[in-house]
Order: sequence, then C-alpha cells, then structure tokens
Amino acid sequence: MSDENQSKDNQTSNKSKNGKTTNKPKDVKKRKIRKRKEDRIVHKIVLVIILALVVVGLIFGFSTYNYVKSSIKPLKPNSEQSVSVTIPNGSSNKMIGEILEKEHVIKSGMVFNYYMKFNNQDGFQAGEYVFSPSMSLNEIASSLKEGESGVNQAKITVPEGYDVEQIAAELAKQTEFSKDDFLDLMKDQDFFNELKEEYPELLSDAAKAQDVRYRLEGYLFPATYDYQPDMKLKDLVKQMVATTDGVMENYYDEIKDSDLNVQETLTIASLVEKEGVTEDDRKQIAQVFFNRTEANMPLQSDISILYALGEHKETVTYEDLEVDSPYNLYQNIGYGPGPFDNPSEDSIDAVLNPTDNDYYYFVADTSTGKVYYAKTYEEHNELIEKYMDN
Repeated sequence: MSDENQSKDNQTSNKSKNGKTTNKPKDVKKRKIRKRKEDRIVHKIVLVIILALVVVGLIFGFSTYNYVKSSIKPLKPNSEQSVSVTIPNGSSNKMIGEILEKEHVIKSGMVFNYYMKFNNQDGFQAGEYVFSPSMSLNEIASSLKEGESGVNQAKITVPEGYDVEQIAAELAKQTEFSKDDFLDLMKDQDFFNELKEEYPELLSDAAKAQDVRYRLEGYLFPATYDYQPDMKLKDLVKQMVATTDGVMENYYDEIKDSDLNVQETLTIASLVEKEGVTEDDRKQIAQVFFNRTEANMPLQSDISILYALGEHKETVTYEDLEVDSPYNLYQNIGYGPGPFDNPSEDSIDAVLNPTDNDYYYFVADTSTGKVYYAKTYEEHNELIEKYMDN
C-alpha cells in the first residue's frame, strides 16, 4: 500500500459515523482544564462567603459584647435624677427588668434578667423604690434584696375571697381613699382599657364578658401591698392586677389546653374559694361544678345568690333564690358573667387540677367545716337533714 493510500485510511478512521472528526484525548484534557477552573472559582466563592460570615459574626459578637457591657454599667453615671418605681408582688426578674427599662433606670431589661440569673440574684422584694440612672445593676439588685425602698410606706392587706366592694371598704379604713373613689375606678372603662393593653393575656376575656358588675372583679389578687401617702389609687390597683398576672403566668398554658378561658377559670375559682376551705375540698368541689355543668344542671351555689343580692349574710332564704340577676346560678345554667370575688392561687389551681369524682351535690357542716358529697338528690337531702337542719 502506498503512503498516500495509508494516509487516507488514517484520516477515514478518525472520522465519526456522523462524519465529524473526533479527538478524544484533546477533549478530555480541555474538560479537565475547565473543571479545574470551575473548582477554583467555587473555592474562591466559598472562601469569600466563609470570610464574610466570620466577619459578620465577629461584628455581631463584638457589638453584643459592647451592648451587654454598657447595659451592666449605670445608664447615666453622672445623673442626679430620682425615679420612683413600683415593683408589684410576685414580679419575676424579667418583669422587674422590663419595669426598670420602661422607667429609664437601666438600659436593658433583658440584660438585667440574664445578669441576675447568671449571678444567682433573686429574692427581690416588692414595693415602692426610688432609683437613679446613675446606679449599677449590682446596686439596684442590692436595694431590691434589702427592700430599701427609699420612701415612707405602709402595708395594706387584701384578704382572700374579698369582692370589689369589700376591698373598697377595707381600703377606706386603711388609706385616704374613700369607698366611692375605689368603686368609681372599678367602673372606669378607660382605666380598664389601659390595663387590658398592658395585660392582654389576663384581661382580654374579661373585656368580652357581658353583664358583669365590675370588670376587675376576680383580678385584684389577695395579698399584702405597699402603700405610701402620696400614692395614686390607680397605682395601687395596678399593683393588684400586676400581681394577678404574675400568678396567672403559671397557669396560662394550662388554661389554653383546657375547655376554659381566663374569665371562666377565675369565675369558678371565686366560687370554690368560698365553698371550700381545704385544698382537698376545693379540688372536689371544682369537679362537682364541672359534673353539674356537663349534665346541664345549674351550679346552685349560695355564693352566687349573695353576690346577686349584694349582701353578706349567713342564711340564704327561698325568696333570695328568686333574685333577678345574671349572677343567680340557681336560675341560670353556666358559670355566670364573671368572678364573684377575688380568689387565691389555691382555688385557681383547684379549678385547673380538680380531683376526679362522680358527685353532683355537696353540703358543709357549718360547725366543723367538713364537706359531705353525694351522687344523688336523695343522698344530698339526707346529708342536709343530718348535718344542717339541726
């Protein structure tokens, strides 16, 4: 074969079936080169992103460090300003921090909260305090622990189970506020709306309730409060509502998981408060109320009649049972418009954690305070005859 023919054969063998010339070694080499270039570009992009994230992280960390550091120091080191601050009963470190930040005593309530947790600072006392923006967190914490309020104050006690009118009468005895002053404030819708805006989780259900006598009935927590002569009545009431919210924070999740809302929980608790004395009886009575409600039976609580009458007496007559009022739970099925008094935490807990039973009636021996339970009306009448009639 001639050289010319052999050259033609070689050219023919390098042709593909579609007539195009192929050169596999060169194509592979080009692809590898392109791949290396792409890899280098990807590596550069990844490196740039990592560096950017590191820089952002460092900036964020540095900014956070400076913010926390400055928040621990006095807000205004050279300030001579004095700020009166009310710390309600039952306030958590978080709540205290929020109050101090709102009153411009400290820079950050959040930093206050975590700083106190980190340093195991607790046991802060409620009261009226005079602080200054020139104080450090440690100085403020020291004052709160010692209860050094810096103002001349007294103590006012709201007994468990007192209703709004009883509280009004008690305050009139212990303070310069008259009973009418207090009751007028209880009817002040603008004041209620102001409180609702501050405590929406606590008061939203109360705002929707119909035919209530006092919207804040049930929301004035029974406790001992600080009072000084120049205190405004609104500030004293705000202490009571803030304390209720502080207590209810322990139960909001339970209420959401139950068939009740906040208003209903406090309403039943206000009945349980007066009907039972011991923890066991309160939990039993709460379940009796639930059993009757499920059976579409009126609760028939004498406490509701007394509230409907606006009287406090030992004996409820048959004539009293006819009083025309939405609070009359002999004539009306359900829990009524709202609370009948201001219950303790024990009664609130009893409503949310009742003792399971199948009773529909109960009667208390007034001489001993012991409560007897019955499943049927006949058994109930026998208990009344045995423990009440004589």
